Amino acid sequence: MGKPSVMRAARLLPLLCALVLAACAPLRLREGDATLAAQQARESAVLAQTRWQFSGRIAVSNGDDGGNADVEWQQNGRDYDLRLRAPVTGKNWRLHGDAHSAVLEGVREQPLRGANAAELLAREANWQLPVNELEYWVRGLRAPGGRAELTFDEAQRPVTLQQSGWTIEYRDYFAGTEPALPRKVFAAKGKHRVRLFIESWQPQ
Repeated sequence: MGKPSVMRAARLLPLLCALVLAACAPLRLREGDATLAAQQARESAVLAQTRWQFSGRIAVSNGDDGGNADVEWQQNGRDYDLRLRAPVTGKNWRLHGDAHSAVLEGVREQPLRGANAAELLAREANWQLPVNELEYWVRGLRAPGGRAELTFDEAQRPVTLQQSGWTIEYRDYFAGTEPALPRKVFAAKGKHRVRLFIESWQPQ
């Protein structure tokens, strides 16, 4: 191969790489009539399941330090029961309540009570975990009462959701569920990070 051919091949290489990456990248659809109609139908179907639970792992970071735990979340209407177990120390926490109250057990000798689960966790455990919104976000839904922006994949499932200052990324979905439920949920707000790796869903 002569020198001109080598130079042409070198110039073509970045273009070929870009085409390959574009072909492999998942399609991102902005909000539109069709995608929003699909999302509204999906939300109606998911919200009809008022009792559900999932189990998996959670990692939380505030930019300086963080922690991880096995997690089990049970929901019955607006009542939630969130159980966390640190894999190394074996320490157990339990956070339960509803939209207007929260009880945190396992941090101190006596249960701690508050009006807001997120504020209670931030104060006692230094965790930024928006529990009331996460009830919706973890299922790929918009939380009520706040403007949200979404992008979708080619199957019209949420890929990103921005709401209340948080950016939620849906990295993977379970196959064979209808409607599809997320497997990996990553959320970020400034320096704060929450990562959920869901191993099983049990909608009821």
